[in-house]
Amino acid sequence: MAGLLKRTDRFHLPRPSSGHFAALARSILHQQLAGAAARAIHGRFVALFDGDFSPAAVLAVAPRKLRAAGLSGSKVAAVRDLAARVLDGTVPLHGIGRLEDEEVISRLSVVRGIGRWTAEMFLIFQLRRLDVWPVGDYGVRSGYALAYGLRKLPTPKRLAAEGERFRPYRTVAAWYCWQAVHEQRKLSS
Repeated sequence: MAGLLKRTDRFHLPRPSSGHFAALARSILHQQLAGAAARAIHGRFVALFDGDFSPAAVLAVAPRKLRAAGLSGSKVAAVRDLAARVLDGTVPLHGIGRLEDEEVISRLSVVRGIGRWTAEMFLIFQLRRLDVWPVGDYGVRSGYALAYGLRKLPTPKRLAAEGERFRPYRTVAAWYCWQAVHEQRKLSS
């Protein structure tokens, strides 16, 4: 890891993109889509709201209009479920930053289309938490294997144990694991 720190940029997280609701909706829309397609669909989706993007506004738009913007049926169901759960308080976005990490993950994971990985990315990139160790993330597993010269990817269970030494800055270690993957891609091209 020390060599990786010397070879790559200094740790930095991009500024949060927008509000919490918008960030979660964007995560749902981007799942399992290539970058350009995801951006196009997201752009058409946001354009439906004419600057009034809120949970209530999402629920006010007919599902067929969401489908016409390019959302699959499952993404329509997921983004509408997110909106409904924000409105009913199940997902308390106004105070979510005050919750412990596992409570954030638990609250977000009740939303259709949001699992542990999406919740962990929300913790890292939206709430900017410094001690998140996303052991299920393929990039983190790959980068860890590259940084430590492992022949096989570590299992999530093994990676969880290995991550303990990085507390309370496991997000930083994860970020450097992602950098190892980027570095490898540059060398391969």
